[in-house]
Amino acid sequence: MATLSYVNVFARDVVALSGFYQKVFGFAEIEAIRSPIFRGLDTGKSCLGFNAPDAYELLGLADQAETRGIKFLLNIDVDSQADVDLRVPLALEAGATLIKAPYTTYYNWYQAVLLDPEGNVFRINFML
Repeated sequence: MATLSYVNVFARDVVALSGFYQKVFGFAEIEAIRSPIFRGLDTGKSCLGFNAPDAYELLGLADQAETRGIKFLLNIDVDSQADVDLRVPLALEAGATLIKAPYTTYYNWYQAVLLDPEGNVFRINFML
């Protein structure tokens, strides 16, 4: 079964913006996934992530970011690495555009980066 795991916001200052949401809503930081370009907050049912602009390049979105004004991305978790590989062609057949084919990230997730038919960024993820 697929589940929404994260909504990630691209932020100029990940520390300040994630701190804002911590202060206003009391969300706890997920310190185990902290990096110089990322902060994650546990919202109780899913997570809210904050990516520094460096993540555009990491995700293969550098060319898209300026022209499309990309400010967020949806993260859909699936049950296996094979499920990522299965769902990418399904997404393409349904009108998605592949930005980055399935790969293993430096933080040990297997994921693909795509645009939906309206140009919104989403990832299909499996945490290894």
